[in-house]
Amino acid sequence: MMPTPVILLKEGTDSSQGIPQLVGDGTTSVTLLAAEFLKQVKPYVEEGLHPQIIIRAFRTATQLAVNKIKEIAVTVKKADKVEQRKLLEKCAMTALSSKLISQQKAFFAKMVVDAVMMLDDLLQLKMIGIKKVQGGALEDSQLVAGVAFKKTFSYAGFEMQPKKYHNPKIALLNVELELKAEKDNAEIRVHTVEDYQAIVDAEWNILYDKLEKIHHSGAKVVLSKLPIGDVATQYFADRDMFCAGRVPEEDLKRTMMACGGSIQTSVNALSADVLGRCQVFEETQIGGERYNFFTGCPKAKTCTFILRGGAEQFMEETERSLHDAIMIVRRAIKNDSVVAGGGAIEMELSKYLRDYSRTIPGKQQLLIGAYAKALEIIPRQLCDNAGFDATNILNKLRARHAQGGTWYGVDINNEDIADNFEAFVWEPAMVRINALTAASEAACLIVSVDETIKNPRSTVDAPTAAGRGRGRGRPH
Repeated sequence: MMPTPVILLKEGTDSSQGIPQLVGDGTTSVTLLAAEFLKQVKPYVEEGLHPQIIIRAFRTATQLAVNKIKEIAVTVKKADKVEQRKLLEKCAMTALSSKLISQQKAFFAKMVVDAVMMLDDLLQLKMIGIKKVQGGALEDSQLVAGVAFKKTFSYAGFEMQPKKYHNPKIALLNVELELKAEKDNAEIRVHTVEDYQAIVDAEWNILYDKLEKIHHSGAKVVLSKLPIGDVATQYFADRDMFCAGRVPEEDLKRTMMACGGSIQTSVNALSADVLGRCQVFEETQIGGERYNFFTGCPKAKTCTFILRGGAEQFMEETERSLHDAIMIVRRAIKNDSVVAGGGAIEMELSKYLRDYSRTIPGKQQLLIGAYAKALEIIPRQLCDNAGFDATNILNKLRARHAQGGTWYGVDINNEDIADNFEAFVWEPAMVRINALTAASEAACLIVSVDETIKNPRSTVDAPTAAGRGRGRGRPH
């Protein structure tokens, strides 16, 4: 047999459809399931069962499980906007309930749904910006229907510029507006002072020519990816214009998508159609930072979260949690079928596969039974995390699912089991499908590895080995 190549598996790769689909949540489920699949087949591998038989059984079981999810998943009516919004908020709250910010899940779920609803039909993730400002409470976080970014580095004269405009025109540039030092390798030979003065004047004239063209275009807010120097800053301040240089490219692009217009690499064609527009531009103090806000954008297909909080690590964790919730809401909008979370869907699949395995002969029966048992790791882990008696809860769940309680899962609040569909612990069916396929693929990949080669010498602790027998004292 050929040695198996090593493949890095990205969570959310849907092998059943042949296309990579990034779901954005369910990473922990994939890891747990893949490890449990391997744990359950370990005895069969040790008995000498051929890996290809195991892989074939796992692929069959995964396909059966995916088909079962599609069969029992509940489709949500999109026509009723109020109903759809309620569903999305419940999905977001389910996603956030396992995160550090679970105490504020109702607050953030509403914000996440608002954010995703503001996007266009493509629901591009890059159109949602997340900015972190230290200080304040988590509840001080806000959602801006437009673009917000941190005030950039500024020169003298900046404070004289107005900080608020109504219906301004916005020039988006990729142009440097400052006097540049001569290049090191440039050489200019002049014979008279007048020649030197002419060169200096020409430089200033080029800069002033650019500034005049920007002023005459009617733009009131000038954003550039490249630096805007002190001369330009003062020039704009004298003419009641606002400018910001060194704006990050992603912020500039989001501004363009929200306010219209296009990013210009020269100032020679600043016509009305390349300038962006918004209802209100304002610079506001948030915590210790100042932020530029563009609100009421005509093409408002973008929004920005401004997160507040204490420690930097906590805010980064909040950002990751919101990312998962955003991905879940996007997925719920695109795929309108949901299943109950809290281990309910895994228990139902486990029961279904266990029953199915008893109807088939051969080794497949044992392996599909092992796959079914492995699925119970999700409710078991939920019980362990909550400090419950996992065996007791799982026995109750098996009994209830055998009686036809399809959506019964772990009830964290009451240390019991409950109908999680009725309790609104929902998640998109696509997330569970992807978690199963990714975990199954990972397990199959590891099972199919014939042998591993390791370098034994690198595992020896070098200092200890070298220290013996040389009169350097006893080895520790």
